[in-house]
Amino acid sequence: MTLKQLIDKNIFTLLNTGDDTERQITTPFCCDLLSIAMGRAPAGCAWVTVMANMNTLAVASLADAACIILAEDVHLDEAALNKAKIQGITVFETDMPVFEAACKVLGLMEQADPAE
Repeated sequence: MTLKQLIDKNIFTLLNTGDDTERQITTPFCCDLLSIAMGRAPAGCAWVTVMANMNTLAVASLADAACIILAEDVHLDEAALNKAKIQGITVFETDMPVFEAACKVLGLMEQADPAE
């Protein structure tokens, strides 16, 4: 499933559209400890977290995450949102719990038609 397909599903609130909406999402990844995410987040993942700050954007960039999904109704502040725009990082938010949001992504990935 591509980021564009996830955006088009309109399941999560889109805060910022990143630079590459045709990028494939490889897997959902849940982690709230930035040092663990930095070393273990798979490239291309949809990273689901409650960590909504500048450091999260830096880790997403270093880990080459496809996008960030902020769960549990957390929000980026204006400075962090501006940084996401500058860095071209796709960021969503949702009131879903972390695990539920990750399961939603996985379910969509399993349903996605690779030809779309």
